[in-house]
Amino acid sequence: MKEGRLLHRNLLLDLLKRYEPCDADDHVCREHLTQFVREHENCFERSLEVGHVTGSAWLLDPTGCRVLLTHHRKLNCWLQLGGHADGDPDVLNVARREAVEESGIDDIAILNQNIFDLDIHDIPAHGNVASHKHYDVRFLLQSRSQEQVTISDESNDLAWFTVADLDAVDLDASIRRMQRKWLQSPQPTAPCKNER
Repeated sequence: MKEGRLLHRNLLLDLLKRYEPCDADDHVCREHLTQFVREHENCFERSLEVGHVTGSAWLLDPTGCRVLLTHHRKLNCWLQLGGHADGDPDVLNVARREAVEESGIDDIAILNQNIFDLDIHDIPAHGNVASHKHYDVRFLLQSRSQEQVTISDESNDLAWFTVADLDAVDLDASIRRMQRKWLQSPQPTAPCKNER
């Protein structure tokens, strides 16, 4: 592989190199995602049928006490905000763009330039799109205002959840992992103590 072909992927590869896995499974995920990015020059394009890189946001409210999740229309479950890179190799930018588009909140700040979480998951076939994988790169973001959220056409619902709220919701393992990371993060990004 020629080094020139890696240039547009270097930003993500550098982020992946700096990412500190939380456990052995997280370490394996980082290795698989890194390998996927190295092997596929068009990894940011949804036209890559085997899978593609996506960007997501663990979006906190201005107090840091609640996280915004979307009830995804196609997948019929609660998820973090996020979506396709559509050719943009700056996955942090992708995560922020998707958070704005899916929440209707314009004033969203980046709390950390480093990766918050990684996940590789299967997307079922839908319409004329075959089943494939999403190589999801997640970042910690925060709404800077109390703007009312706007539900996009990709969602059934949007809701703010405290830690206690999340405990009562049926969530997949990757959301639970981000919940644990949120609980363990230092202030001001950790949930409010009275909300634990």
